Amino acid sequence: MKPDRRNAYLQRMRRVLDHIDAHLDEPLDVARLSAVAAFSPFHFQRQFSALFGLSVGAYVRALRLKRAGTRLAFRDGETVTAIALDAGYEGNEAFARALRGWLAQSPSGLRSAPDWDAWQAAVAPLNHVRRRYMTKTFTLGDVRIVDFPATPVVVLPHRGSPARIGDSVRKLIAWRRENGLPPSRAATFNIFPDDPDEVLPEAFRMDLAVATGWEPGEGMERGELPAGRCAVLRQIGSGDDLRAAFAFLYGEWWPQSGEEARDAPPFAQRVSFFPDVAEHEAVTDLFLPLK
Repeated sequence: MKPDRRNAYLQRMRRVLDHIDAHLDEPLDVARLSAVAAFSPFHFQRQFSALFGLSVGAYVRALRLKRAGTRLAFRDGETVTAIALDAGYEGNEAFARALRGWLAQSPSGLRSAPDWDAWQAAVAPLNHVRRRYMTKTFTLGDVRIVDFPATPVVVLPHRGSPARIGDSVRKLIAWRRENGLPPSRAATFNIFPDDPDEVLPEAFRMDLAVATGWEPGEGMERGELPAGRCAVLRQIGSGDDLRAAFAFLYGEWWPQSGEEARDAPPFAQRVSFFPDVAEHEAVTDLFLPLK
């Protein structure tokens, strides 16, 4: 297939992925999705499976279960019944069967003690599709320079495999809840002293931070995001993978900018995040400190 024809074909299939993201709570049958791509329903299922590596039904179910599982793991104020109904299941029993088949954990097990290795394996096919076919492209005009104010934070250091960040997130959420500091009241930041692709998993470091001067909880500490100029690149969509944003900021924008970086790690503000908003609506601002 010629490159221009293949690109046109991929654009039509990407429209399907975008449509699924935007209408996850609605019926997503083959007839509707094939119409989005403007392909015949007689061939669409095979096209989808051949390109993305899993059937359209499996892809939609996995996305709904990922959202439901995220709510179970990180939103303990929501009932299992409400989560099951929102995921399209008639009751808890059907939802539990589906979750065990996808994740090998029950809803109560996922809520009390998530198996992050099983979680990584379950979401890997979705991450592969997103990384290969839904990666956002950036332009130089997407980067802006701001004067970032000195911001006191409470920091929860995460040390060890990136696959275990969920446990640190759960701990931070519990502390926020105890202190009445929802994200709408106190901004959420991630600080990146390490590139996860360049260090061994056991040596990986990342700091989870909340913009507040409140007293830290156990295993937490006071800190500050220093004032100064920063280049900012906004990523709209899943914030799970910032590789493309980092690669553009460091590999494309910086060499052409004439700027010099400060001796401070990059950081990100999680402006809005899944599952509080749909995954394609999540907003992450990536900051590169400048002199």
